[in-house]
Amino acid sequence: MDNHTAKKIRGTLQADCSKCFGLCCVALNIMASSDFAINKTAGTPCPNLQKDFRCKTHQNLRDIGFKGCTVFDCLGAGQKVSQGTFNGQSWQEHPEIANKMFTVFPVMEQLYEMIAFTAEALTYHISPALKNRLTEQLEKLQHLADLDADSLLSLDIISCRMPVNELLLEASEYIRSELISSGHMNKNGKHCRGVDWMGKNLKGKDLRMTDFRGAYLIAADLQKADLRGVDFIGADLRDANVSGANLSTSMFLTQMQINSAKGDDKTILPPHIQPPPHWIQ
Repeated sequence: MDNHTAKKIRGTLQADCSKCFGLCCVALNIMASSDFAINKTAGTPCPNLQKDFRCKTHQNLRDIGFKGCTVFDCLGAGQKVSQGTFNGQSWQEHPEIANKMFTVFPVMEQLYEMIAFTAEALTYHISPALKNRLTEQLEKLQHLADLDADSLLSLDIISCRMPVNELLLEASEYIRSELISSGHMNKNGKHCRGVDWMGKNLKGKDLRMTDFRGAYLIAADLQKADLRGVDFIGADLRDANVSGANLSTSMFLTQMQINSAKGDDKTILPPHIQPPPHWIQ
């Protein structure tokens, strides 16, 4: 798969709520916290969800205690389940499919995340052998996403993740080593996988090439930090301050991670990531 095609696939993985039956507002379990004002069991519609699948308090969600709703991003899994897997049949009009639809959604969400990361890995300069293996894996994932509801529910999602994780780790190591050898980066990168840096002052730090997989960066001060070439898979960036930070070539960064962080108009993001609306309010 060529670089252009991979970029196109990655760029199209965006939520379109107008084509979804409010699945994130119904299918997911919610626990009252600083992110959500209520408890809600999976399969129960949020009280803010209207019959047209729109949120009646969308403009004020952060003000009334539903910050988590403004952070969530399914990468398009919602419209895929709504319009693809269930052929445009809504759970309201067809209550007999409701439970199955709600159970399929989180499976599709995980598949879409794997598709997004695999496609992104293919946008970088990597070896032909690695590109072939990633392309094969991407095609498998795309095939799985097209399965019917029963087949999706029978998937062992953990087994699906294992080869993807191995390939993405290999890709991350390769990409960062290439950046070093090409002279675009120096050897600043550190292995900080799973590190607990909650609230840590990292303002203005040169963190290029750091492996932040699974790191806890909650409320960390990353203002004006250089985060190019950083691997962010699974990192928790809730309330991390990335104002003025350079994340232009950060790897495997998701819209949800950025939505949960704090930033400004000087934060430099990868092309497939958009500044959240609440950053400029």
